[in-house]
Amino acid sequence: MNIQIPILIVGTGFAGLCQGIKLREAGRDDFIIIERADDVGGVWRDNTYPGIECDVPSHFYSFSFRPNPNWTKVFPKGAEIQQYLKDCAKEAHLYPHIHFKTDMLDARWIEEAGHWLVKTSRETYEAKILITAAGHLADPVFPDVEGLDGFTGEKFHSAAWDHDAKLEGKRIGVVGTGASAIQIVPEMQEIASQLVVFQRSAAYANPRPDRVFTEAEKRLLRRDRREVEAQRAHLFWFGESQFAERRMVPQYYEAAKNRSLDFMKSQVSDPELQRKLTPNYELGCKRRLSTNRYYPALTQDNVQVEDSAIARVEGNTAYGASGKGYELDVLIFATGFEAKRPPFAERIYNAEGISLDAHWQEGMQALDCTAVAGYPNLFVIYGPNTGLGNNSAVYIIETQVDYIIEALDYMDANGIDYVEARREAEDKYAAELHEVAQGSVWLEGGCKSWYVDERSGRLTVVWPDFPYCFREENGHFHPEGYDLREAAGGPN
Repeated sequence: MNIQIPILIVGTGFAGLCQGIKLREAGRDDFIIIERADDVGGVWRDNTYPGIECDVPSHFYSFSFRPNPNWTKVFPKGAEIQQYLKDCAKEAHLYPHIHFKTDMLDARWIEEAGHWLVKTSRETYEAKILITAAGHLADPVFPDVEGLDGFTGEKFHSAAWDHDAKLEGKRIGVVGTGASAIQIVPEMQEIASQLVVFQRSAAYANPRPDRVFTEAEKRLLRRDRREVEAQRAHLFWFGESQFAERRMVPQYYEAAKNRSLDFMKSQVSDPELQRKLTPNYELGCKRRLSTNRYYPALTQDNVQVEDSAIARVEGNTAYGASGKGYELDVLIFATGFEAKRPPFAERIYNAEGISLDAHWQEGMQALDCTAVAGYPNLFVIYGPNTGLGNNSAVYIIETQVDYIIEALDYMDANGIDYVEARREAEDKYAAELHEVAQGSVWLEGGCKSWYVDERSGRLTVVWPDFPYCFREENGHFHPEGYDLREAAGGPN
């Protein structure tokens, strides 16, 4: 027999847990959260590679309603974030609501029944409301490399780290130079006999102002929550101050670019290596990184930087696009995630049998970044235009969760059973965002990044404005953009 539930949430990372916590705070227990893994935590459960840390300060990479005065350092380690999320779920009594090892396989809107029919790896659910909280960083992506299947050594993705692999003394190749790679490379440099870094494009980076919090600081934060709120406000507005760089405002942009390049040159003295590590695109077009260890690791005698993408593999030899080959024992792919075309979209179908992925054939878009025309009673957290390059994702997630809570309250108060974004409202909203994105470094910075969907040339992953504007525009449910229907039929 199918499990009938008013609200079904997919995922137990920050987004899914936040939605569950806020539903319980609103006095609702009529929900289930399904999770394909065996514990909560999302990206912080799945990513366990050596050196993993967050690059957003801990006191702002946490829920505003559940501060943690006991963070050990400014930039928390992955395991500490994972424990924080487990503690949040336990304190909010969410575990009884979570069905683990339950992977969503197929979700279809059944018009005549007025619910979502969701088939999973374990059960089948009938849910009036479906909320996806899988995010941008859930499914790893490998590059298309000729001969990779025939590689005779070990290979794995950074998001599925093989802790049984014997890496000491091995010849290791790391593919990628993004946020994960710059944490992995210093760790591998210390244990590898030879380390080759395959760099498709160089990254901009700044020093990482990390340090351990003192016990006195922790005591102060435990005693006075206002101190936590003051720190969060400082971090938020500091992040906002960096947005002018993304708009390529000359006086801000040039100063920021020079700071990053000067930092690299202060840590790398070799002119040829400096050349390799100088980006050929504008600052902010890709994610700017923070590190104290990456550049020094690249200067060590056992490290080579291959400044071209990995192109093909023959046996145990990996070749860069330059044609140069390297004999390797291990290949580690720090090559990111399926952000532009999230795999969950391939599993969600409207009443006409059209998948969300097919619906998004020219790139993701949603009304208020949350609801999609043609897909009634579906809300997407951390989907289209919700990523940030200069602030905390948790801020965006909390905003969307508040929006969804208001939508549910509106439905209950007005006897509404179906809410569906109007196509004209969604298209108008998407066009407005596209207009705002013009002149930004994401569209005009001269790089290829996962922020922009190449099918349409639109910015589909990142929010194109100040983060505070996201909350101003999307912090409240806007019924005027929706078709609203009672169970019996016609539009309200």
